[in-house]
Amino acid sequence: MSLDAIKQKMSSLRVQQEETQTKYEELQGKVKTLEQETLAKEQEITSLSHKNQLLEAEVEKLEGGIKEAKAAAEESGQHGTQNESLQRRLQLLEEEAEESDRNIRETNEKLRQTDVKAGHYERKVQALEASRDQWEEKYEEMSQKYHTVKKELEDFQLEIGNI
Repeated sequence: MSLDAIKQKMSSLRVQQEETQTKYEELQGKVKTLEQETLAKEQEITSLSHKNQLLEAEVEKLEGGIKEAKAAAEESGQHGTQNESLQRRLQLLEEEAEESDRNIRETNEKLRQTDVKAGHYERKVQALEASRDQWEEKYEEMSQKYHTVKKELEDFQLEIGNI
């Protein structure tokens, strides 16, 4: 192998090592971004869980209000005006209960979607970490090859110097 070929090979290894380092840094940035996104999603899940608990308490309160309104409507059957008022109140409470129920379903759907996204991002992070590990392994191999070639070059230079 000629000295020019060795130099060319070393130059190629340097370029490849620089490319590997650049790719590694890009992947590190992506991992940090995904970790931040995951943290944000976890916070959103916590927030939505809390909101869900509040809405469930509100639904229970509203259901209690509906039961009370129905009982009052039965007792006040003799008073038409009062009965109409209570029925309107009951209708409003039922509408609020439906709205709360709809909100709970939407919140649960958002939680489910967030869980799916969180799982997706966790898989992405794992894949990126695996890719990073492969790049690090390749870097180590290339570094060992570089040192081997460097040693061979030094030995070659010594042999040439002895001739």
